[in-house]
Amino acid sequence: MAEDMAVEDMANATAKKVAFVGLGNMGGGMAPNLVKAGFEVRAFDLSAAALAQADAAGCVPAATAAAAVEGVDYVVSMLPDGAIVEHLYIDGEPALLDCMPATALVIDCSTVAAASSRRLAEAAAQRGIQAIDAPVSGGVAAAAAGTLAFMCGGTEAACTAAEPVLSAMGSNVLRAGDSGAGQVAKICNNMLLAVHMIGTAEALQLGVDNGLDPAVLSDIMLKSSGCNWSLEKYNPYPGVMPGAPASRDYQGGFMVKLMQKDLGLAQAAALASRSDTPMGTLARSLYGLHAHAGGEDNTELDFSSVQRLFSRP
Repeated sequence: MAEDMAVEDMANATAKKVAFVGLGNMGGGMAPNLVKAGFEVRAFDLSAAALAQADAAGCVPAATAAAAVEGVDYVVSMLPDGAIVEHLYIDGEPALLDCMPATALVIDCSTVAAASSRRLAEAAAQRGIQAIDAPVSGGVAAAAAGTLAFMCGGTEAACTAAEPVLSAMGSNVLRAGDSGAGQVAKICNNMLLAVHMIGTAEALQLGVDNGLDPAVLSDIMLKSSGCNWSLEKYNPYPGVMPGAPASRDYQGGFMVKLMQKDLGLAQAAALASRSDTPMGTLARSLYGLHAHAGGEDNTELDFSSVQRLFSRP
């Protein structure tokens, strides 16, 4: 018994400390997985309810973001947009980069413009701090299950140093390149996701309008050349896949407004690089149309609710 306690005390003494800032739909599922992996997690969010949930999951609530990062080994953030990321780390009073040890590694998992991630990495480097961008793919369910895919941008050394933390929250950790590259990979991925989600919804509705059972049609397409992730893992037609948001009146999951944000980032990148993305442009327009179709505010619904854009009254 005494030996067991000694081992436990030693493990606690050597546990790496992580600050986790941003406990929304994604961060709220990610932080507890770090606790399960043996990290000491100090969490902060503006939402008292989110902090209470993190506390119940074993995180230590912090009064401020600055307090959360004191003396930690890693800082993980999951924030809504680039303006918030830049303000929190660089422009705010106090700037979070000035509150953490120079030995800390910043892992920003937010989906933002590549320029925001590069600015964060440069500002961190000026203080002797390593920082990477590591946006995620997989959605809320994968965040809770610890099976996310991380797309990393940063030096090889920094990305390697981040692996113990990222591996505790995901099943795939992939380096895309230097700072900002993770964000470019993420917006390319989500642009494609939007395109095949819309195509899947359109095809399913065509089948239903012509007398097919959506579940039967889905099974046929899954075994044919039309098979894709949206059809296999996230079917947009209500009742076909019990665990999908479509079968929960499109509640939870990845909200329409977040897909709109990502498609906007993709189009901004395409404009800057003079890339031709007609399908991405159309996807952004269709999600814009869906967001307020029929006067409804659909922005809080899961992005698979684009199925409703094609359904008949």
